[in-house]
Amino acid sequence: MRLTKFTDLALRAVMRLAVCDEGETLTTREVADGVAVPHTHMAKAITRLQHLGVVEARRGRGGGLALTDFGRHASIGWMVRELEGDGEVVACEGEQPCPLRAACRLRGALREAQEAFHRTLDPLTPADLVSSPTGPVLMGLPRARPDRGAAPTEPTP
Repeated sequence: MRLTKFTDLALRAVMRLAVCDEGETLTTREVADGVAVPHTHMAKAITRLQHLGVVEARRGRGGGLALTDFGRHASIGWMVRELEGDGEVVACEGEQPCPLRAACRLRGALREAQEAFHRTLDPLTPADLVSSPTGPVLMGLPRARPDRGAAPTEPTP
């Protein structure tokens, strides 16, 4: 199985936000810079996570991004299903449909493998993904890129 880049970015954002202290928020730019992805791509992933109820975005002074209580306890398998959609692993239809589609067993086997992949992720939550050694690495990521004029913040012990 291979996740789309969009789902990968969204899961990285969830993981980065999962290591924030209670009440701490980050901007979309800080999350994007921390995990080394373009701000515009991360903004789209954050918007989708907001629609799913996983991330809360507060505007204004003291605002920023934080995981919701639901987001902290949501299943990673559920998130991946929601972010990836209902698409098939293989495209049997389309401009040039596969001539085997009426009698093919591969499509069903791949659908079953896809569901097994999701079931493996079902018991995991963001907290599981950020347990050691991942959490300490995430906490050590800079909050802003030095080349943008802001010095990286030091992780708090």
